[in-house]
Amino acid sequence: MSDTGPDDLRRRISLRTARMEALSDGIFAIAATLLVLDLTIPAVTSKDVGDQLVDQWPSYVAYLVSFATIGSAWLNHSVITEYLDRANAILLRLNLALLFFVSVLPFPTHLLAEYLPNEGDERIAVTVYGLNLLAISGFIAIVWHYALWQRLVTKDNSEDDVRALTAKLDPSLASYAVVIGLGLWQPRVAVVLYLVIALFVIIPFRSVLREARRRRRS
Repeated sequence: MSDTGPDDLRRRISLRTARMEALSDGIFAIAATLLVLDLTIPAVTSKDVGDQLVDQWPSYVAYLVSFATIGSAWLNHSVITEYLDRANAILLRLNLALLFFVSVLPFPTHLLAEYLPNEGDERIAVTVYGLNLLAISGFIAIVWHYALWQRLVTKDNSEDDVRALTAKLDPSLASYAVVIGLGLWQPRVAVVLYLVIALFVIIPFRSVLREARRRRRS
Protein backbone atom coordinates (compact mmCIF):
# COMPACT_ATOMS: atom_id res chain seq x y z
CA MET A 1 0.00 0.00 0.00
CA SER A 2 1.36 3.44 -0.98
CA ASP A 3 2.20 5.78 1.89
CA THR A 4 1.58 8.83 -0.28
CA GLY A 5 -0.71 11.19 1.58
CA PRO A 6 -2.62 14.31 0.65
CA ASP A 7 0.31 16.56 1.62
CA ASP A 8 2.66 14.71 -0.76
CA LEU A 9 0.12 14.99 -3.56
CA ARG A 10 -0.32 18.71 -2.94
CA ARG A 11 3.45 19.25 -3.03
CA ARG A 12 3.66 17.56 -6.44
CA ILE A 13 0.82 19.70 -7.78
CA SER A 14 2.47 22.86 -6.44
CA LEU A 15 5.73 21.87 -8.11
CA ARG A 16 3.95 21.62 -11.47
CA THR A 17 2.53 25.09 -11.00
CA ALA A 18 5.92 26.48 -9.95
CA ARG A 19 7.59 25.03 -13.05
CA MET A 20 4.90 26.58 -15.25
CA GLU A 21 5.55 29.95 -13.67
CA ALA A 22 9.33 29.58 -14.02
CA LEU A 23 9.13 28.70 -17.71
CA SER A 24 6.68 31.53 -18.34
CA ASP A 25 8.86 34.12 -16.61
CA GLY A 26 11.86 32.91 -18.63
CA ILE A 27 10.05 33.20 -21.97
CA PHE A 28 8.69 36.64 -21.11
CA ALA A 29 12.17 37.81 -20.11
CA ILE A 30 13.86 36.42 -23.23
CA ALA A 31 11.23 37.89 -25.56
CA ALA A 32 11.56 41.32 -23.92
CA THR A 33 15.35 41.15 -24.18
CA LEU A 34 15.33 40.16 -27.86
CA LEU A 35 13.35 43.28 -28.71
CA VAL A 36 16.34 45.50 -28.02
CA LEU A 37 18.34 43.88 -30.85
CA ASP A 38 16.45 46.04 -33.35
CA LEU A 39 17.91 49.17 -31.75
CA THR A 40 21.16 49.64 -33.70
CA ILE A 41 23.94 52.19 -33.45
CA PRO A 42 24.02 54.54 -36.46
CA ALA A 43 26.82 53.85 -38.91
CA VAL A 44 29.73 56.28 -39.29
CA THR A 45 28.83 58.15 -42.48
CA SER A 46 28.78 61.69 -43.80
CA LYS A 47 25.21 62.01 -42.50
CA ASP A 48 24.78 63.60 -39.08
CA VAL A 49 24.37 61.03 -36.30
CA GLY A 50 21.41 62.96 -34.91
CA ASP A 51 19.58 62.69 -38.22
CA GLN A 52 20.30 58.97 -38.35
CA LEU A 53 18.85 58.52 -34.88
CA VAL A 54 15.72 60.39 -35.91
CA ASP A 55 15.43 58.21 -39.02
CA GLN A 56 15.29 55.16 -36.76
CA TRP A 57 12.07 56.33 -35.05
CA PRO A 58 10.07 53.28 -36.26
CA SER A 59 12.42 50.99 -34.33
CA TYR A 60 11.96 53.03 -31.16
CA VAL A 61 8.17 53.02 -31.53
CA ALA A 62 8.05 49.28 -32.22
CA TYR A 63 10.30 48.57 -29.23
CA LEU A 64 8.26 50.75 -26.88
CA VAL A 65 4.92 49.22 -27.88
CA SER A 66 6.20 45.64 -27.78
CA PHE A 67 8.00 46.04 -24.46
CA ALA A 68 4.89 47.62 -22.94
CA THR A 69 2.77 44.80 -24.37
CA ILE A 70 5.03 42.10 -22.96
CA GLY A 71 5.04 43.93 -19.65
CA SER A 72 1.25 44.11 -19.52
CA ALA A 73 0.92 40.46 -20.55
CA TRP A 74 3.42 39.44 -17.85
CA LEU A 75 1.51 41.42 -15.22
CA ASN A 76 -1.78 39.74 -16.17
CA HIS A 77 -0.13 36.33 -16.26
CA SER A 78 1.47 36.94 -12.86
CA VAL A 79 -1.90 37.81 -11.33
CA ILE A 80 -3.47 34.69 -12.83
CA THR A 81 -0.76 32.40 -11.46
CA GLU A 82 -1.14 34.00 -8.03
CA TYR A 83 -4.80 32.98 -8.11
CA LEU A 84 -4.02 29.38 -9.13
CA ASP A 85 -4.17 26.60 -6.57
CA ARG A 86 -2.97 23.93 -8.97
CA ALA A 87 -2.57 23.13 -12.66
CA ASN A 88 -3.64 20.26 -14.89
CA ALA A 89 -2.42 18.90 -18.21
CA ILE A 90 -4.69 21.07 -20.34
CA LEU A 91 -3.81 24.27 -18.49
CA LEU A 92 -0.11 23.60 -18.98
CA ARG A 93 -0.65 23.19 -22.72
CA LEU A 94 -2.76 26.32 -22.98
CA ASN A 95 0.03 28.16 -21.20
CA LEU A 96 2.53 26.79 -23.74
CA ALA A 97 0.36 28.15 -26.57
CA LEU A 98 0.42 31.55 -24.88
CA LEU A 99 4.21 31.40 -24.53
CA PHE A 100 4.51 30.51 -28.22
CA PHE A 101 2.91 33.79 -29.25
CA VAL A 102 4.95 35.72 -26.67
CA SER A 103 8.18 34.23 -28.04
CA VAL A 104 7.14 35.08 -31.63
CA LEU A 105 6.54 38.77 -30.83
CA PRO A 106 10.10 39.94 -31.76
CA PHE A 107 9.41 38.92 -35.38
CA PRO A 108 6.32 41.13 -36.01
CA THR A 109 8.08 43.85 -33.98
CA HIS A 110 10.95 43.81 -36.47
CA LEU A 111 8.41 43.74 -39.31
CA LEU A 112 6.67 46.77 -37.83
CA ALA A 113 9.94 48.68 -37.41
CA GLU A 114 10.93 47.90 -41.00
CA TYR A 115 7.70 48.77 -42.79
CA LEU A 116 6.01 51.38 -40.58
CA PRO A 117 7.49 54.27 -42.65
CA ASN A 118 6.29 52.72 -45.94
CA GLU A 119 2.82 53.69 -47.01
CA GLY A 120 0.83 50.64 -48.11
CA ASP A 121 3.18 48.02 -46.66
CA GLU A 122 2.62 49.45 -43.20
CA ARG A 123 -0.96 48.12 -43.20
CA ILE A 124 0.24 44.54 -43.63
CA ALA A 125 2.94 44.95 -40.96
CA VAL A 126 0.54 46.54 -38.47
CA THR A 127 -2.11 43.87 -39.12
CA VAL A 128 0.35 41.01 -38.58
CA TYR A 129 1.57 42.76 -35.45
CA GLY A 130 -1.95 43.26 -34.16
CA LEU A 131 -2.89 39.63 -34.75
CA ASN A 132 0.08 38.58 -32.62
CA LEU A 133 -1.05 40.90 -29.81
CA LEU A 134 -4.60 39.59 -30.13
CA ALA A 135 -3.34 36.01 -29.83
CA ILE A 136 -1.37 36.85 -26.67
CA SER A 137 -4.35 38.60 -25.09
CA GLY A 138 -6.69 35.82 -26.23
CA PHE A 139 -4.66 33.01 -24.71
CA ILE A 140 -4.23 34.91 -21.43
CA ALA A 141 -8.03 35.12 -21.25
CA ILE A 142 -8.39 31.46 -22.25
CA VAL A 143 -5.95 30.35 -19.53
CA TRP A 144 -7.90 32.33 -16.94
CA HIS A 145 -11.36 31.18 -18.01
CA TYR A 146 -10.21 27.58 -18.23
CA ALA A 147 -8.77 27.78 -14.72
CA LEU A 148 -12.10 29.12 -13.48
CA TRP A 149 -14.06 26.45 -15.35
CA GLN A 150 -11.94 23.64 -13.93
CA ARG A 151 -11.87 25.23 -10.46
CA LEU A 152 -8.11 25.46 -10.42
CA VAL A 153 -8.09 28.77 -8.53
CA THR A 154 -7.65 28.91 -4.78
CA LYS A 155 -10.78 29.08 -2.65
CA ASP A 156 -9.27 31.98 -0.69
CA ASN A 157 -10.04 34.40 -3.53
CA SER A 158 -13.19 36.45 -3.12
CA GLU A 159 -15.79 36.51 -5.87
CA ASP A 160 -15.27 40.26 -6.24
CA ASP A 161 -11.55 39.77 -6.94
CA VAL A 162 -12.28 37.04 -9.49
CA ARG A 163 -14.87 39.20 -11.26
CA ALA A 164 -12.49 42.17 -11.25
CA LEU A 165 -9.73 40.18 -12.96
CA THR A 166 -12.18 38.76 -15.51
CA ALA A 167 -13.49 42.25 -16.23
CA LYS A 168 -9.92 43.40 -16.76
CA LEU A 169 -8.92 40.64 -19.20
CA ASP A 170 -11.96 40.42 -21.47
CA PRO A 171 -12.14 44.12 -22.53
CA SER A 172 -8.45 44.01 -23.54
CA LEU A 173 -9.24 41.17 -25.92
CA ALA A 174 -12.10 43.13 -27.49
CA SER A 175 -9.95 46.26 -27.72
CA TYR A 176 -7.26 44.48 -29.73
CA ALA A 177 -9.88 43.13 -32.14
CA VAL A 178 -11.30 46.61 -32.72
CA VAL A 179 -7.88 48.22 -33.20
CA ILE A 180 -6.86 45.57 -35.75
CA GLY A 181 -9.82 46.64 -37.87
CA LEU A 182 -8.91 50.29 -37.41
CA GLY A 183 -5.34 49.51 -38.45
CA LEU A 184 -6.50 48.59 -41.96
CA TRP A 185 -7.54 52.23 -42.34
CA GLN A 186 -5.18 54.12 -40.03
CA PRO A 187 -2.20 51.86 -39.23
CA ARG A 188 -0.16 54.44 -37.33
CA VAL A 189 -3.11 55.35 -35.14
CA ALA A 190 -3.54 51.64 -34.41
CA VAL A 191 0.07 51.39 -33.21
CA VAL A 192 -0.53 54.27 -30.78
CA LEU A 193 -3.68 52.56 -29.52
CA TYR A 194 -1.78 49.30 -28.98
CA LEU A 195 0.52 51.26 -26.68
CA VAL A 196 -2.47 52.81 -24.89
CA ILE A 197 -3.98 49.35 -24.27
CA ALA A 198 -0.72 48.12 -22.76
CA LEU A 199 -0.28 51.22 -20.59
CA PHE A 200 -3.83 50.87 -19.32
CA VAL A 201 -2.79 47.54 -17.81
CA ILE A 202 0.63 48.69 -16.60
CA ILE A 203 -0.48 51.94 -14.95
CA PRO A 204 -2.72 51.19 -11.93
CA PHE A 205 -5.40 53.77 -12.75
CA ARG A 206 -8.00 52.10 -10.54
CA SER A 207 -5.71 52.06 -7.54
CA VAL A 208 -4.88 55.73 -8.05
CA LEU A 209 -8.57 56.63 -8.33
CA ARG A 210 -9.44 54.60 -5.22
CA GLU A 211 -6.66 56.33 -3.28
CA ALA A 212 -7.83 59.74 -4.49
CA ARG A 213 -11.41 59.00 -3.37
CA ARG A 214 -10.17 57.76 -0.01
CA ARG A 215 -8.20 60.95 0.57
CA ARG A 216 -11.19 63.13 -0.34
CA ARG A 217 -13.36 61.28 2.18
CA SER A 218 -10.80 61.49 4.98
